[in-house]
Amino acid sequence: MKNQIFKITLLIAFFGMANTYYAQTAVEYMNVFTAEYGKIQQDMWDYTSSVSHGKSARKVEKRRAELIQTSTQALAKAKSAKAFNGSTQFRDSVIEFLRINNVVLKEDYAKIVDMEAVSEESYDAMEAYMLARDRANDKLVQASEMVDRQQKVFAEANSITLISSEDALDKKMAVAGEVYDTYNEIYLIFFKSFKQELYLMDAINRKDINAIEQNRNALISTAKEGLKKLDEVKPYKNDKSMVEATKKLLTFYIDEATNETPKMSDYFMVTENFDKVKKAFDEIPEKKRTQKDVDGYNKAVNDMNAGVNSYNTTNQNLNKKRSALIDGWNSTAGKFTDTHVPKGK
Repeated sequence: MKNQIFKITLLIAFFGMANTYYAQTAVEYMNVFTAEYGKIQQDMWDYTSSVSHGKSARKVEKRRAELIQTSTQALAKAKSAKAFNGSTQFRDSVIEFLRINNVVLKEDYAKIVDMEAVSEESYDAMEAYMLARDRANDKLVQASEMVDRQQKVFAEANSITLISSEDALDKKMAVAGEVYDTYNEIYLIFFKSFKQELYLMDAINRKDINAIEQNRNALISTAKEGLKKLDEVKPYKNDKSMVEATKKLLTFYIDEATNETPKMSDYFMVTENFDKVKKAFDEIPEKKRTQKDVDGYNKAVNDMNAGVNSYNTTNQNLNKKRSALIDGWNSTAGKFTDTHVPKGK
């Protein structure tokens, strides 16, 4: 996933003595726009930083509304600016950038909020949600690059030497983008198997042996595929914590599906057999029951009791391991972002 915040490069201008008044006028003209850039840039960082540190897009909808207002005001100011030295290219590029910014905030992020609400319903929905965020960001990045190009054209036309300098906020945004490239790559690997296990749990709860077998095999395949992908992940600053936590969880899924789930399927088959034996036994009048009938029924009862004990033990052990691993994964993921993603202002 690309950087979640667009970056506007801050500019420092130096001028020759013979051109002082003309250069200052040009700088003042540029400052009309760069001042708005700085405000929007900071607002976007605050918004994205809030989302990055545990708040969903839906929970910070008020902040998006504020950003729309800020961007709309900036657009109005840009539209009121006149041409400089007969040229409107720089002004028009800023207007177009702010127009795109407004569209992204009003339309793209509105859709993203809706997609977020259903993103956990399936792997495809989660992947689509993340892709939508990437595309929205791409629009902002391309728009900001357009303005950067026009800034250079304006500066050259007005004899201004520009020195590009990344400030603290620029660096924070660059770091955040790199961190979330890694986080999102690992998260999708995690989520695919996490979701597949939920399908398996649903089949178990429904006691659907065919669905259990189908989803058990799918989980093994998905988890093994995930382990291979994790080997290709490049850890951010050699921090392998999320990779290792995900590997532990996927290894658990493989063991669960390969060794433990069949025990549950066996229990359902024993239960099904017991119900048949019991029904047949109850239909035999008590006086007509042979020792063979009684022995067959008692065996079915014993098998049923053994199956119940095995099922309960297996289920309790799986729940305990699963809970510990999921809690560990969430804790590790939270620590990963808290450690590497810069905080707020």
